Amino acid sequence: MTTKQDDNTPKSLELSEGQLEVHFRRLNLAHTRRIYKEVAVRAERESWSYRDFLALLLAEEVARRKQTRLQRCTRSAHFPFFKTIDEFDFTLQSTLRESVIGSYLGLDFVTEGRSLILHGKTGRGKTHLAVAIGYRAIQNGFETLFTTAAELIEDLSNASKRGNLQESLATYTHPHVLVIDEVGYLTYGPDAANVLFHVVNDRHLRKRPMIFTTNKPLNEWGKVLHDEDMAAAILDRVLERGRFIHLDGPSGRTRHLNLEEVLPGGRDRARISGIDLPEFPEPTQEVEICMRSADENEPGCSFSSEFRKRARKTLLYGRPFLDWVQLPSIALRSCG
Repeated sequence: MTTKQDDNTPKSLELSEGQLEVHFRRLNLAHTRRIYKEVAVRAERESWSYRDFLALLLAEEVARRKQTRLQRCTRSAHFPFFKTIDEFDFTLQSTLRESVIGSYLGLDFVTEGRSLILHGKTGRGKTHLAVAIGYRAIQNGFETLFTTAAELIEDLSNASKRGNLQESLATYTHPHVLVIDEVGYLTYGPDAANVLFHVVNDRHLRKRPMIFTTNKPLNEWGKVLHDEDMAAAILDRVLERGRFIHLDGPSGRTRHLNLEEVLPGGRDRARISGIDLPEFPEPTQEVEICMRSADENEPGCSFSSEFRKRARKTLLYGRPFLDWVQLPSIALRSCG
């Protein structure tokens, strides 16, 4: 390629660098404006054709615009962290296979308006998968918005009180993909089902996909949203073209501690947390006899006052009695 001026070149094509800069700016060719001189030197040195020179400039401009768009859309998606599907460890899942998620990584996920509900205990990778699928949609040329259920409900509830619900709905109905995280983790206001239904119904009618993550079974969404009928209507629309996927395995956050092996099962774990207290086994007969003896001040069994207090908690709340017996500061002094 040569840049030598031909005598037959019209004077109208003789552009100064300043004039080229103006044209680049007018056509929004920012990256081309930065690299064209360097590429021109290389093209002349390697004797490129004009076609090859132009092709490289266009390819570089397109690649830069794609990268810029990807960065911009990723920022505007408001992901809580950045994760890709390649980082998800499917070996920890007993039933979920990568091929199942694969159908949500292509263009059809968006164009066909599919939706997804990811269910499981905390730490199982629900949000990781949701972010990864949302990011892949951005890579495929679509827009994604990530929000939590609490943020969405609070935002739309406040908008409804101000009388501009319809305007605020556009934030959640416009993006091609909407990720709603942590359904059921927090307590929502009484109009939670109402405002969420507006979002789901609008997106369902326009075939715009949604991804939900939740730690609650579907039959408990009515309690979470304070309206059984409205919750059923929401799930009916989400699952018409959607899928429910359960994630199991150990928690990704604490698996290095092997807590699944050392923590007790469901009932005992509930006893420790104090939430939704189940019916516990009755204390052993020996504990009842000793406590009764202590309360009646019988000489055959003598306890410290702290021991009596905590032992009574054993009878009331089912706390393991052995834990208290082994504490030296409150240990049994004598028991005849």
